[in-house]
Amino acid sequence: MAETAAERQVNASPRRRLLRGMATLALGGLLAACQMVPKASGPVAPPPPETPTDNVGPGLPTDTDRHRVALLVPQTGPNADVGMAIANATTLALLDSRTEKVRITTYDTALGAAAAARQAVADGNKLILGPLLSEDVAAVAPVARDAKVPVLSFSNDSSVAGNGDFIMGFVPGQSVERVVAFSRAKGHQRFGALVPKTVYGDRSAAAFRSAVAEAGGTLVAVESYDRSATALTGAARRLANAGAMDAVLIADSGGNAVRAVPVIKGTGNRQILGTELWNTDASLGGNAAMRGSWFASVSDGLYGQLASKYRTRFGKAPYRLASLGYDSVLLTVRIARDWKPGTTFPASRLLAADGFGGIDGIFRFLPDGRSERALAVIRIQGDRGVVVSPAPTTFAGQPTN
Repeated sequence: MAETAAERQVNASPRRRLLRGMATLALGGLLAACQMVPKASGPVAPPPPETPTDNVGPGLPTDTDRHRVALLVPQTGPNADVGMAIANATTLALLDSRTEKVRITTYDTALGAAAAARQAVADGNKLILGPLLSEDVAAVAPVARDAKVPVLSFSNDSSVAGNGDFIMGFVPGQSVERVVAFSRAKGHQRFGALVPKTVYGDRSAAAFRSAVAEAGGTLVAVESYDRSATALTGAARRLANAGAMDAVLIADSGGNAVRAVPVIKGTGNRQILGTELWNTDASLGGNAAMRGSWFASVSDGLYGQLASKYRTRFGKAPYRLASLGYDSVLLTVRIARDWKPGTTFPASRLLAADGFGGIDGIFRFLPDGRSERALAVIRIQGDRGVVVSPAPTTFAGQPTN
């Protein structure tokens, strides 16, 4: 049952233990229906620094034994479908974790992210899950910081991390580092890259240069392009003629990779590398030129189970980012076991060295607010990807920036 701007709660006996590193997903025990409770009221003026535990907005019940957690996602506008998929996934996570200790209220960031955050704080929420977009994170951050409410956003923009803001999104640099290191271990020495002239492209290019140097490889060339077909083809042609290369990274969508690869391979066979962006494109295996390419991403093993359960309950497939909503709730439930309702969220526990487990494998937060994820390397083969290097199941050492 999809819920819009409504509070969702589940009443069931708590699970004794929520595993940190999930080997399997508890996908059973779905409740027949979820309880509807009053919607959150509209935006209000900024609250005073200290909000009493029982001073909540009109229409919302007073909680003394549950943690009040806000979910900030777009529920209207162009990103509403993604926001609703994340919200639905949080519902599934509450049901699966069988917790009585967490109450989640959803607020629409499309009506103004800062206003949504002010309302969430006024309603007594002690933790914010979301928002989705980096510009919304920037708007929410000062409101949450003044109220001492940590933010677990779904953005992948590392520039908005830090100072109480943690990002759960898939940061491109880690994907680039993983696939370059794997390629180098397979004997590839000379590397080139094709990147768009975007923030994502700039960060991927910086990570690529660093990863090649770290792996002891040789950087041959990096070519960039704007968002036009002719510019993409031209950049691919320049890269193809830049000199001998063993491997080429394409830090762009699968669709643009399909257009660039024939040009890149036109002057010699190169191992094609990609990023986590390819994980959402199931059609890549149907392109002969793309077969055998490698990309690094979170593992899809548990996500497939979540997607199946999501379709059964909501009647359609989720967006891939829905897993972030699910995992944010698992993390919250784990910490809630030792978090007294009504008190400040213990943000220091987010820095646990062994991290957290979820749909997308293990992850942990770094002191600067970025997330570190265990990634697999996947080969494009036929109509599905084949894991050629599994994601690690544990982290080594303490998290560092």
